[in-house]
Amino acid sequence: MKIARIETFTNTLIGFVRVTTDSGEQGWGQVSTYNADITSDVLHRQVAPHALGTDPIELAETIEVIGEKECKFPGTYLRRATGGLDTAIWDLRGKIEGKPVTSLIGGSPGPLRVYGSSMRRDITPEAEADRLCRLRDEQGFSAFKWRVGAECGRDVDKWPGRTEAIVPRVSKALGDGIGKLVDGNSGFTPGRAIEVGRMLEQNDISHFEEPCPYWEHEWTKNVTDALSIDVTGGEQDCEISAWKSIIGMRAVDVVQPDILYLGGMCRTLQVAKMAADAGLPCTPHSANHGLVTLCSMHLLRAIPNAGKYLEYSIEGPYSQQWADTLFVERPYDVVDGQVRVTDAPGWGVEINPSFMEHSTYAISQSE
Repeated sequence: MKIARIETFTNTLIGFVRVTTDSGEQGWGQVSTYNADITSDVLHRQVAPHALGTDPIELAETIEVIGEKECKFPGTYLRRATGGLDTAIWDLRGKIEGKPVTSLIGGSPGPLRVYGSSMRRDITPEAEADRLCRLRDEQGFSAFKWRVGAECGRDVDKWPGRTEAIVPRVSKALGDGIGKLVDGNSGFTPGRAIEVGRMLEQNDISHFEEPCPYWEHEWTKNVTDALSIDVTGGEQDCEISAWKSIIGMRAVDVVQPDILYLGGMCRTLQVAKMAADAGLPCTPHSANHGLVTLCSMHLLRAIPNAGKYLEYSIEGPYSQQWADTLFVERPYDVVDGQVRVTDAPGWGVEINPSFMEHSTYAISQSE
C-alpha cells in the first residue's frame, strides 16, 4: 500500500487534506488554521513530493524524512502543512482497521471534561462574567479560561486596569468548585507576569498560560519558579528541539502542544511522552472548532499524562460556526460539561460537501 494522491480543499482559514492510497483507501486530515491557503501550497510543494509513494504505515519515518529533506525551511508553515498529511493518514488507518484514532494510540472512546475557553479581550469584566456563568448554568461547564493583558503586549494591558478588574470579577462570579484559568498570550515581562501571578494566586486561579513571550523560555521558567500555581505553555512551539529545551529546563508545569501547529499526531505523541517522562501533564491547545479539537480529544483519551480537561472555544463566528459548516454532523456538542469521543473509525467525521464545493482544489499524485 502506497500513498498515491494528496488533495486539498482550501480557503484562507481552513484547509482539508484527503490522502488516497494506490489501493483506494482514503483518509481526511487538516492543515492548521489561518493562512491555510499558503499552508496548502507548502503541502503540495514541500511535503507531498516526499510523501507520495511511501507506505502510510511508516508515517513517523516519512515525517522525519520530510523535515530532513526540507532542512532549509524549518518552522511553522512546514509543520502546519505536515500536520495535514499526518492527520489524514491517521484517519485512513482508523478506517482500514475499523477503529477510532484514540484506539490506535492506546486509548478508548469515552467522555472528556472541557474548559470553556474565551478568545476575547474586547469584552468587559462584567460581560465576561455573565456569559461564563450562563454556560456554567446551561451546559454544565465546570472550568473556564479567560484572557488577561494584551497579546504580545509588552506589559501594556488591553485597556488600563483591565487585568486587575477582570480576574477577581470573573473568579468571584463563577464561585467555588469551578476550574479557573487565565491566558496571557505572551503579554508580560517576567516581573509583571509574577506580579499578575500573585494576584491570580489570591483569586483562586489555578492555571496561568503563556505569561511571557513564548520564545523566551528562560523568562517563562522564572515565572514558573516564582509561583505556586501552574504556569503553562507551548502552543506555538513547533520544533522538537524547542520542546526538549522547555521540558528539560521545566520552563512550564503543564505542556500545551497544538497538534496541527506542531506537525500532527506523531510529533505530538513524541512531546507528550517527553512530558510524561518528566512528570508533566499535557493539555493540548485547541482554540477553534476545526479538526484540531477533535484530534486533541482522541489524544487525551489515550496518553497517560492527560491534563484535567480539553480546551473548548466558546466563541460564535470565530470557531463554532466553522463546525456548523465544516462537518456533516457536529462532533463537539457539550453535555453536562463534557464532550465524547465516539467509536466511529478514524476521526469519526465526514467533511461537508458544500465546503468542498466552495473551496480551492489542488492535487499532487504519483506519476
